[in-house]
Amino acid sequence: MNRSPKHLQGSDKHGLFCSDLPMRPLADMGTVLVTGASGYVGGRLVPELLARGYTVRAMIRGDLPQYQERWPQAELCVADALKIDELREALRGIDTAYYLMHSLMKGPRAFEAADLRSAMNFRRAAADCKIKRIIYLGGLGDRKSSRSHHLQSRMAVAEELKSGEVPATIVRAGIIIGSGSASYEIMYHLVDNLAIIPLPNWGHHRCHPVAIRDVIKYLVGIMELPKTAGKEFDIGGSPDATYREVLGSFAEHLCKKRFFFRVPFPNISLSAYVASLLTPVPAPIIHCLVEGVKDDVTCRDAQIKAVLPFEILGYREAISRAISREELDAVDTRWSDAYPRVQKLVIRLHELRGRPRFSAHHSLLTTKEPSRIFASICKIGGKEGWFQSNWMWRARGMVDRLLMGVGTARARKRHPRLAVGDVIDFWRIEDLQLNQRLLLRAEMKMPGSAWLEFRIDNVNRSKRLSVTAYYHTTSVWGKIYWCSFLPLHRFIFQRLIEQIEARS
Repeated sequence: MNRSPKHLQGSDKHGLFCSDLPMRPLADMGTVLVTGASGYVGGRLVPELLARGYTVRAMIRGDLPQYQERWPQAELCVADALKIDELREALRGIDTAYYLMHSLMKGPRAFEAADLRSAMNFRRAAADCKIKRIIYLGGLGDRKSSRSHHLQSRMAVAEELKSGEVPATIVRAGIIIGSGSASYEIMYHLVDNLAIIPLPNWGHHRCHPVAIRDVIKYLVGIMELPKTAGKEFDIGGSPDATYREVLGSFAEHLCKKRFFFRVPFPNISLSAYVASLLTPVPAPIIHCLVEGVKDDVTCRDAQIKAVLPFEILGYREAISRAISREELDAVDTRWSDAYPRVQKLVIRLHELRGRPRFSAHHSLLTTKEPSRIFASICKIGGKEGWFQSNWMWRARGMVDRLLMGVGTARARKRHPRLAVGDVIDFWRIEDLQLNQRLLLRAEMKMPGSAWLEFRIDNVNRSKRLSVTAYYHTTSVWGKIYWCSFLPLHRFIFQRLIEQIEARS
């Protein structure tokens, strides 16, 4: 007996992809665990499973309320894959588990050991909890011949999961093309920012880019076909291409003429650092991904097309659709949702014992409606900037990028409908109370913790618009840092709220 797919009709119009899968949802499926739910692929998979009527448990590393708001039908659980007791709790009562975790954000030296340890813990915990299946999204390549530590790590994880008692289905993919993916943003911004693009020898290696929509359809379809348990599948778009051809396709869709030249002896670390200054993606992630293109990474078999026959996108159409969704600001998940890695573990303003050590407060009175003022507040950052002294904000962002921080390249959503967890340049929204309060937490590198709070309060018949900068540190360098910027605060923040009020 199968679930009725009537509720799926037209779902693709709302950012869902699986309405045209050639099978019906399983009626007897138990709870499905999605690990890495705060990541790029996991964040796309959860709503697809919910739309098909499944009971979903989404595993994240920190207690982030925005995910409960985003997926009210899902059960959230907090667990660290390096702690097996937490994994056992997350896997209790699970039928099928998606393994979508990786440790790339730890950087090129540390991620391999962390990935293998996580896989070992997961294999043991899955057996202890007697779940029925594991579905793992890994990477294309040959473990024996691959020169990439990144791909070797992905293949080692696959072997570890396969060695356990629970049947593991291995799905191998190459570059995933979709709005918001790290690979997409690296290529998009390199092509957008450089008229002349240096390409090492790997630029002529072949790959099989795959659209994010097809990745999600394969992951869901494989779960709904019990015969795929314990098997391995290569997935990719059509046709294959060189990395040079993929970058050229980006240039065509952006209507920009770009010139490519070959660099014979590239330094990956230097290349990753320079690329991180031109793109929103940090150097440690770029380093790991660039290592993965040292070899051809193409599909070695096409059996998945016989098992799951649906029309797949070519990489050119995938690029076109991704750019279109960016232009419409209809991006559901981004790689930056889970970056920096420590953002789930940092202290929140309300968690501090007492008040922050330092603060600076500026305000003005206005007779304008709170809804209009708040809408103006929510337009700060991104391409529109901070309404005044934009060069100062950009300079601070560039310094942060030089120090391998997040900088301002992550920008923000184009539309003003913000939510907790969204990124605004080098800030992240920690709290949002409509027409009352917007609290931003700093994620740039600094010797302390900082917040920026915008408030609208009633004062008799007027409204008070205020901005307060909070800073907490216990180090000498932290105090020097605060004092060095203190003279600029009145100039920057007072003018900022004046501009917010004027534009409301």
